[in-house]
Amino acid sequence: MRRHPERAAYDRTTIDAILDEGLVGHVGFVSDGEPYVMPMLYARLRDTLYLHGSPKSRLLGAAGHRAPVCFTVTLLDGLVLARSAFRHSLNYRSVVVLGRARAVRDPDEKQLALRTLVDHVMSGRSDEVRGPSDPELKVTEVVALGLREASAKARSGPPADNPNDLSLPVWAGVLPLGLSVGEPVPEGRCQVPEPAGLREYRRDRA
Repeated sequence: MRRHPERAAYDRTTIDAILDEGLVGHVGFVSDGEPYVMPMLYARLRDTLYLHGSPKSRLLGAAGHRAPVCFTVTLLDGLVLARSAFRHSLNYRSVVVLGRARAVRDPDEKQLALRTLVDHVMSGRSDEVRGPSDPELKVTEVVALGLREASAKARSGPPADNPNDLSLPVWAGVLPLGLSVGEPVPEGRCQVPEPAGLREYRRDRA
């Protein structure tokens, strides 16, 4: 970490916590000589990230050739508003993972990965819904990426204003940001009461 190395962390406790809180990551790779960055649903199971994609995805082609990829997750915690434009910033937590992805071909690992992905979106959800059928498995691809080379970076706290700017008549501070959960909107034909897992999810993120 070259820029602001004091914000870096390499311990798995910090890295895992950020990955487990996020929902969407971005994976960068090169295919046919062209760079691509794609948003993607992901989930962590111990030392492996599972990424969910389409069989026609360029990422799957790259993974099939064990191409190097860069996967990132960023959680935005606040807007840092300073007295000068130069000192404005963001409070955030982020993870970067480097490695060579592989397509998951083992049926048992694929089933486990898909359960992990569903439960990452909402804990316990895979026990409530029908699992994927064989035809559905065939049209769903999963990519695995190890966490051997991963780092975290974070910023927190107030703006770092220049001492000469402290007397300026400008509001300075932090505007906190976070993911909010609204009222559930049931599908029109749904007659099943709201499950306990959904209530817990709303409560935990209230």
